[in-house]
Amino acid sequence: MEDVLDVYTRPYDPQRPQVCMDETSKQLVGETRAPVPGAPGRPACHDYEYVRNGVANLFMFFEPLAGQRRVKVTEHRTRIEWAQAVRELVDEGYPQADKIVLVMDQLNTHGPASLYEAFPPAEAKRLVDKLEIHHTPKHGSWLNMAETEFAVLGRQCLDRRIGNAESLRHEVGAWELDRNAGTAKVNWRFTTADARIKLRKLYPSLDG
Repeated sequence: MEDVLDVYTRPYDPQRPQVCMDETSKQLVGETRAPVPGAPGRPACHDYEYVRNGVANLFMFFEPLAGQRRVKVTEHRTRIEWAQAVRELVDEGYPQADKIVLVMDQLNTHGPASLYEAFPPAEAKRLVDKLEIHHTPKHGSWLNMAETEFAVLGRQCLDRRIGNAESLRHEVGAWELDRNAGTAKVNWRFTTADARIKLRKLYPSLDG
């Protein structure tokens, strides 16, 4: 926890951008009948029946100090998809950066081993060398600011029926452009000193 909190005290540095990463899933739900659009004095109507079209995965990469986020929709959530998303982050998101300071949870697919499973050794090593990885502790997902962005995405975009992955990509892409244009940043205020006071019960008790 203190390691991640120390990262959040670092000033903005475009050569070492701080990026928080998280992932979630979205149930794809289609309509069995065409919805009736809303009209003055009448809300839109959707049939209570629906059809399940599988589940899509979403990767969120959020740079809180710059107010920028990248969301990638994939069909699966394997090591390969994560590795491909990280390569896009490195080569397309921050090609000029010396290092990307990556904060994420400890899911077994989130780590250098996934890069070596997805790419030849030289390519995997190139990507690993571009990353400075910091893992949030177990039960410490509240430390990951990408989780906060997922909450916003859920309220503003995902809290309705979306029938297929292509529609999901379109909707999420529009949300990403709109939110990035507003450059909604995060001013993280909870520090290690705060943690040692407010979360003191989590620390070992030393007698003598």
